[in-house]
Amino acid sequence: MTDSLADPHRRFPAVPAPAAGAPRDIVILGSTGSIGTQAVDVVRDNPDRFRVTGLSAAGGRVELLAEQARQLRVRTVAVARADKAEELRAALRERYGAGEPLPEVLAGPDAATELAASDCHTVLNGITGSIGLAPTLAVLKAGTVLALANKESLIVGGPLVKALARPGQIVPVDSEHSALFQALLGGARAEVRKLLVTASGGPFRGRTREELAEVTPREALAHPTWDMGPVITINSATLVNKGLEVIEAHLLYDIPFDRIQVVVHPQSAVHSMVEFTDGSTLAQCGPPDMRLPIALGLGWPERVPDAGPVFSWTEAMSWEFFPLDEKAFPSVPLACHVGALGGTAPAVYNAANEECVDAFMAGKLPFTGIVDTVAAVVEEHGTPNGTGLTLPDVLEAETWARRRAREVAQRAQTAEARA
Repeated sequence: MTDSLADPHRRFPAVPAPAAGAPRDIVILGSTGSIGTQAVDVVRDNPDRFRVTGLSAAGGRVELLAEQARQLRVRTVAVARADKAEELRAALRERYGAGEPLPEVLAGPDAATELAASDCHTVLNGITGSIGLAPTLAVLKAGTVLALANKESLIVGGPLVKALARPGQIVPVDSEHSALFQALLGGARAEVRKLLVTASGGPFRGRTREELAEVTPREALAHPTWDMGPVITINSATLVNKGLEVIEAHLLYDIPFDRIQVVVHPQSAVHSMVEFTDGSTLAQCGPPDMRLPIALGLGWPERVPDAGPVFSWTEAMSWEFFPLDEKAFPSVPLACHVGALGGTAPAVYNAANEECVDAFMAGKLPFTGIVDTVAAVVEEHGTPNGTGLTLPDVLEAETWARRRAREVAQRAQTAEARA
C-alpha cells in the first residue's frame, strides 16, 4: 500500500502549534448544520483549547449564524447566498453592542472557499454536498489541517484531494472513518486485512425490496439512532450514505474495495472495526454522538476530555451484527462499482443521488426509485475516459448527472401516471 490520506501514525508538522496555554484557532464551515452546531458546542465547552476565527453557512439560518458569531467573537463570517449578506449584517448589528467592531462578512458562492484559506490551525469542513470540494482544496493548498466531515468533496474529487494533501494533513470526522482512524493505531498498515464499516441499517432494516416501494419521506426521515440533516438521513435510509462511506474509506486508507465490508449494527455503538492479518479485530465504540469524532478532529493528535457521553458499563447491553442485504439495498455494491471506475463516476453517483433525494422528498419518485435512477445514470455515464481529473471535469459531470437524473425521474413519473 502507498501512503494513505488519513494515516493516524503520521503527524502533520507544517502548522505550528499555538503558544503554551493558547487556544488553537479553528474555522468551521457549515456552522449552522448538524456537524457545525455540534462543533460549536465542543468549542464552547473547551474555550481554553479552541478559538473560532471564522464561520460559514449557506444562508438559510442567518439568525443562528449571527448568534454563533457573537458568542464565539469570530473575525469573519461567510454566507454562500449573496442576497443574505445585508440580512446577516443587520442580525450582527442587533447582537453587538454600540461601538463593538463587527466581524468581516464574506458573501457569495466562493465565500466559504475564501474563508477556508484564511490563517488558522484547523478547518472543519462540515458542509453538506459536493459544494464542499472547493473549500477542501483551498484548505489543503493553504497548508492547514483539514478536519473532514464533508465526505462528498473527497468522493467526487478524490484524485484532486490526493494530489494536494500532505501526510497527516487530513483527520476524518465521519464517525465511521474516525473509528477506523483510531482502530488503525493498533497495528502497522501492512498488517491490515479488512476494514469493517458499520451501518445502523436505517429505519428500514429487515424490509424486502418489495416492502420498500411504498416508503414515505416522513418514514425515511425517522432515523433510529442518529440526529442528522434531511439529505444525510435519506441517504442513510437508502444506504447511499454507506456506499459513499465505502468510497471514502478506500480513498482515505488506500484499501481495495474487496477488503472493505459493510456490517449492519443496529445499536450504532461500534462505529467501525479493523481486522488484522493475525485474525484480531479492533473496534472503536461509544454512544451515537458526533461530538466525540468532531472533538478528535479538532484536537488531534490530542484527545479532548469529556467530549461526549460514555456507556454505563454497570448496565446490561446487547450489540447485534447482521450481513448487509444487497438486494434490498443495492446502493453499496453500486458505490463499490462506481469507486472502482474512478474518474468522474463518483461525482455522477453523488450528484444524481442528490437530485433523486429531492425528487423523492417532493413526491416525484418512489423510495426504491432513488437508487434505481442513480444506477441508470451511472450506467449511461459509462467508463470515464483518462485519469487526469480536473475540477472543471467534476463540475461538468455533476451538471450532466443532475440533468439526466431529473429527466429519468420525470420519465418514470410520467410512465407511472399513464399506467
